[in-house]
Amino acid sequence: MDNVVLQIKDLSKSFAKNKVLDGINLTVKKGTVLGLMGENGAGKSTMMKCLFGIYSKDEGQILLEGKLIDFKTPKEALENGVAMVHQELNQCLDRTVTDNLFLGRYPTQFGVVNEIKMLKDCVSLFSSLNVNINPKTVMRTMSVSQRQMVEIAKAVSYNAKIIVLDEPTSSLTEPEVKKLFSIVSSLRKKGVSFIYISHKMDEVFQICDEVAVLRDGKMMLTKSVNDTGMDELISAMVGRSLDKRFPDVDNTPGDYYFEVRNLSTKYEPLLKDISFKVRKGEIFGLYGLVGAGRSELLESLFGVRTIFSGEIILNGKKLHFKNSKEAMEYNFALVTEERKLNGMFGKDTIKFNTVITNLESYKSFGILSNRKMQEAADREIKVMGTRCVSADELISSLSGGNQQKVIIGKWLERQPEIFLMDEPTRGIDVGAKYEIYQLIIQMAKEGKTIIVVSSEMPEILGITNRIAVMSNHRLAGIVDTKDTDQEALLRLSAKYL
Repeated sequence: MDNVVLQIKDLSKSFAKNKVLDGINLTVKKGTVLGLMGENGAGKSTMMKCLFGIYSKDEGQILLEGKLIDFKTPKEALENGVAMVHQELNQCLDRTVTDNLFLGRYPTQFGVVNEIKMLKDCVSLFSSLNVNINPKTVMRTMSVSQRQMVEIAKAVSYNAKIIVLDEPTSSLTEPEVKKLFSIVSSLRKKGVSFIYISHKMDEVFQICDEVAVLRDGKMMLTKSVNDTGMDELISAMVGRSLDKRFPDVDNTPGDYYFEVRNLSTKYEPLLKDISFKVRKGEIFGLYGLVGAGRSELLESLFGVRTIFSGEIILNGKKLHFKNSKEAMEYNFALVTEERKLNGMFGKDTIKFNTVITNLESYKSFGILSNRKMQEAADREIKVMGTRCVSADELISSLSGGNQQKVIIGKWLERQPEIFLMDEPTRGIDVGAKYEIYQLIIQMAKEGKTIIVVSSEMPEILGITNRIAVMSNHRLAGIVDTKDTDQEALLRLSAKYL
């Protein structure tokens, strides 16, 4: 057992009468990567939070290098070599990279923070990981992928024995994924172990040594990746096999309905002369490398960013809106990339988050009707298949995928005509992804116009009618999905670099 770094024995955890973890057993060997898979709500995050000192376990034992541990706080876990890079990054966005790396453990000299040592250690750390990030950069100005690299570097700086990566590639492009895998492989050779939580099976087979599958709080499978396959993993995750990853895209787009003409934005990063047309009932994909301007384009169409020049035309009518409230009045909806940051009210209930964008519809005689709001929340829970106890549950208590279902549900209540979706299946399991795909296709068949951003090539190719490719804040080209492939998309994404 000398090569075992972590052992979890008979771990159980309940919230009220809901048993979230039921007798979990798991072993992680030194210098290996264990893939942890399961549907949203299966118990993956709860298990990791028990390990990391966020939750206290009800039963069982956790051993680190053969020693019993029971961390009471994440700080205690970090100081003992257990680190976790969360899917939803919790960082001080108005502080620098260096400040975030040393938060809570600033080196001092004569009672004063030693900023020279901090900077030197930061440069040395990034150099050892072959990561090109300026330590003096303010976090808010960085991309999600760069901020994620900072968080991984922070875990390494604690001399972690085991690092948990929760959906680490959900916002990364192909080159950035390769960079992450290179860092993981380098650290693995130095004896660092990883628990790699992901819904992306291709990546699990690429980077992991072993894979474990949770379903409904129970461990269903633990195997070497060489001894299993995609069908077995899907069956273990969802209790049934999925014959294909994507449903048939059988919508029939109508006439051109929505047009963007020579759009440019006012502030950095500048979008330059973007023009395209989308048909009514079409699923129109937006692809490109992170930083290419995909999210900025959606935000411009939703009134979040200031348009410097150009026109937005809906059904032949030029639109003039200055903010997102006015965009919503034209029946626009936007699912944002970072749900925790700007997609939901984390300290409020599922019901509140479902009704908040459509309050006028739930009034009786000018007063909000609790009955109407309850009906709306219950309706969207049913439509979206959200796993929860009730609509009065805090949205923050849900898994990431179920939070996303609530967010999509709140927009469905408004019956949008133009549905802008930025990474709509980010952090969602394979079964729930399929349900979201079906929902997108069904909305298109009902005549809604969908513009969807995705960093996953199989996804953008699997659920769209056409794809526009962004490169360096410009439109590099538009292709018919049925006539293109991954190589063509990559070629276009590098057109203006």
